[in-house]
Amino acid sequence: MPQAPFHQPDSGGNSAASVTGLVHSVESCGTVDGPGIRFVLFLSGCSLRCRYCHNPDASYVRRGQTRSAADILEELARYRDFLQAAGGGLTLSGGDPLFQPAFAKAVLKGGKAMGLHTCLDTSGHLGANADGELLEHTDLVLLDIKAWNPERYRNLTGGELRPTLEFAERLAALRKPVWLRYVLVPGLTDDMEDMAQLARCARRLGNVERVDILPFHQMGRFKWDELDLDYTLRDVREPSAELTEQARSIFRREGISRYEVH
Repeated sequence: MPQAPFHQPDSGGNSAASVTGLVHSVESCGTVDGPGIRFVLFLSGCSLRCRYCHNPDASYVRRGQTRSAADILEELARYRDFLQAAGGGLTLSGGDPLFQPAFAKAVLKGGKAMGLHTCLDTSGHLGANADGELLEHTDLVLLDIKAWNPERYRNLTGGELRPTLEFAERLAALRKPVWLRYVLVPGLTDDMEDMAQLARCARRLGNVERVDILPFHQMGRFKWDELDLDYTLRDVREPSAELTEQARSIFRREGISRYEVH
């Protein structure tokens, strides 16, 4: 079963040293989690249990290492000049960073204070945890919408679609830039009409700058085996190049050039 969100006490006016969180790992030169080269902080904990998850080890808070926001920001500062020169910045991923909102906010706020571009990678399922201050210090949201049909979403993730859509509407109202991410899984998320409806929604929101169609892969399967978890997609093949291009063409057609499609 998905875990309940991990609520740290909000730091209020306290220093970043007093805010701690559970960190799964750090990637100092990420290239796929936002523009440019990025410092990617993977936080532990997630409210969903996606059947295709390639980081199931990051879904459980018990696998995290406790670190302070100040410690993370000290590490980030060593890369600041390089990240700025590379047109990159800071990305919080996971798991889902909104599982630990106080810690996520402290790190994003510190990254902005350094003059870095900041990015939040989230399913939006815990969007209600993102208060105004957290979003104020977020330049870009990578929003993973797992499926458009509520029943398929529930079957795929164990959660409900509605919170993600409500978060998307909130981001649109704030004019917060969004890159939409959609994992293409044969037999699960390859319904063409579902994708067309999602594309129309993205167009209507008006703040979606880019859509990434991410072909399903089996590269995270070994993690499920190591954790002794039931992996239900062992026999699912990666989508063909033709299917992937067909999916991208749906978003290009429905988007009417309002956003990039990759």
